[in-house]
Amino acid sequence: MTSPIDILTINTIRTLAADVVRKANSGHPGAPMGCAPMAHILFSRFITANPANPKWPNRDRFVLSNGHACALQYILLHILGYDLTMDDLIQFRQTDSRTPGHPESHITSGIEVSTGPLGQGFANAVGLAMAQVHCAATFNKPGYDLFTNHTYVICGDGCLQEGVSCEAASLAGHLKLGNLIVLYDDNYVTIDGHTNLSFTEDVLKRFEAYGWHTQYLADGDHDLAGIHEAIERAKKVTDKPSIIKIKTTIGVGSKNQGTEKVHGSPLQPDDIVEIKKLYGFDPEKFFHVPDEVYNYGKQFCEKGAKAEAEWNQLLEKYCSEYHDLGAEIKRRFSSKLPDNWENHLPRYTPSDSPVATRKLSENVLNKIADVLPELIGGSADLTGSNLTRWKTAEEFQADSSGLGTYSGRYVRYGVREHAMSAAMNGLASYGGIIPFGGTFLNFISYGLGAVRLSALSSFRSGYLLTNIAIVMYFNFIGEDGPTHQPIETAASLRALPNLLFLRPADGNEVSGAYLTAIKNHERPSVIALSRQNVPHLEGSSVENTLRGGYILKDVDCAQIILTGTGTELSIAVDAAKLLENEGIKARIVSLPCFDLFDEQSLEYRLSVFPDGIPVLSIEALSTFGWSKYAHASLGMKSFGSSGPYKELYKKYGFTPENTADKAKQVIEFYKVHQVPSLVNRPFKQ
Repeated sequence: MTSPIDILTINTIRTLAADVVRKANSGHPGAPMGCAPMAHILFSRFITANPANPKWPNRDRFVLSNGHACALQYILLHILGYDLTMDDLIQFRQTDSRTPGHPESHITSGIEVSTGPLGQGFANAVGLAMAQVHCAATFNKPGYDLFTNHTYVICGDGCLQEGVSCEAASLAGHLKLGNLIVLYDDNYVTIDGHTNLSFTEDVLKRFEAYGWHTQYLADGDHDLAGIHEAIERAKKVTDKPSIIKIKTTIGVGSKNQGTEKVHGSPLQPDDIVEIKKLYGFDPEKFFHVPDEVYNYGKQFCEKGAKAEAEWNQLLEKYCSEYHDLGAEIKRRFSSKLPDNWENHLPRYTPSDSPVATRKLSENVLNKIADVLPELIGGSADLTGSNLTRWKTAEEFQADSSGLGTYSGRYVRYGVREHAMSAAMNGLASYGGIIPFGGTFLNFISYGLGAVRLSALSSFRSGYLLTNIAIVMYFNFIGEDGPTHQPIETAASLRALPNLLFLRPADGNEVSGAYLTAIKNHERPSVIALSRQNVPHLEGSSVENTLRGGYILKDVDCAQIILTGTGTELSIAVDAAKLLENEGIKARIVSLPCFDLFDEQSLEYRLSVFPDGIPVLSIEALSTFGWSKYAHASLGMKSFGSSGPYKELYKKYGFTPENTADKAKQVIEFYKVHQVPSLVNRPFKQ
């Protein structure tokens, strides 16, 4: 089973890992060296992908959950013929290189998801596996197995200590994702030292309890046949995800092998010399790949190109027999939305009855879900509160569960906010799917690590074919009390680069928020919704929501501008009426999305917030960030309280009367002071 080329390839990976990290003078050489055998067997025997077309839909997905071992993945991509040169390896961790310090999907071709924070890749892989079984159930027909790929993961001890991987593993076991195979690099080392310092549980028993198929391999350093056979056995288990615990030696071959000293620091030059001698390499040669290894890598390319060509032929034959489904596959995997889908978005007038924006969100889902079949989502055990389930939704569940089918599109994520957010990254990465998820806005903090990676991956290069629309249920003040009141959450999300935070004020803005999130292919969105009813405001607009901010109501010679978001915008409208009764003219500006507004032209922004007119913002959240748009703010400077929301609005001053009084104070102050410019900058902030 083991051949000389196997040994040569593995040792090439090990010596390259030492050179790559040494040249960068930073990184993690130990795990790539220890994982080299399992990675080689995985790619040479099992993974089918086409380096010439890294986006081929039915490729097997590989996720390096242990992002610390990124040198391993870059070396593999180079050897296997992906668009990654030796110069790229030499520039590991350098500024603007294609080999950053952790794998990033929008930078390096062949990287499926951005990993680095431990456990994220593991949870992303669950989303990738969910996407495959859904596409298979939706599109595969007898004789046409179009979606058959597996998702393979290499993870480490640290990944399995992180809570997000525990949540995701539990979900994967429940969903019986037999297409998910995890290779657990058990080297007994973390940054602090031996794992016996903090991690002594029986991992396989835990995963067995999750509903996984488990195996153990005692010698991952040398037993290539054992690795091969374990993966073969895992592939035969189709009703459970699989984890193979593989005992390895971190930094194998180094004088400090098996210790934390080879985990997070480059190996010393003299150590690298001895490693190369041990593995039969010339110590005077650096970044050396034997021709035999390159030739071996070409076989991977040839196998992948052949597999894709056969798949493309099968797809064309499928299209001739199942024309509509074939067209749907091509549309979805080319990231095109259905024609005129936005015409189904509901619109409202002030004569329509007040409705909570969470209910208005449900209305949108009921209108668009059937015309956007790629929309797949659910809730973190809050369906009845989030109102994320549309009328025609079918449950996404294992067919054998009796609860639903893999072709279903409504996901029961359970009380797993972090796994939900991370799995959504995997669902989006797979292609052909627009994922969404719901929870209380305050609990997005539980999943913020995954949301941050979604924004960081960013889709700027279009590598991920669809965006992520995270629909959140917003709950400011009320009976749940301050533990559930996201006072600071909006500010943190608004500070996150490349993420759109939208807080719609009424029905038209809810529709506009969905239009923004679904049409925006380059960044994820968070839509914050309310439990309390809001009126449909005169002047609100679906289309204007796309601009992030707009004039809701204008007056001649305005003395003050009242601006706000969400449920407080109607308070600003009522305050303006009180001011009007006293002869004070107020313009009303809706500002549902800061980032979108900031992207508008200076001319437009000045038309909304002209110089010389003071601005008062009103939002029942932290005032942090409002200084960009307002000279004064009515907001929260403390945590909230428990009680009926109307009483708490009064307690904290979110009433038309208090807003009007505050506006008069601002007007009086700026009668004797110059009104500072807010948007007339020489450059965009």
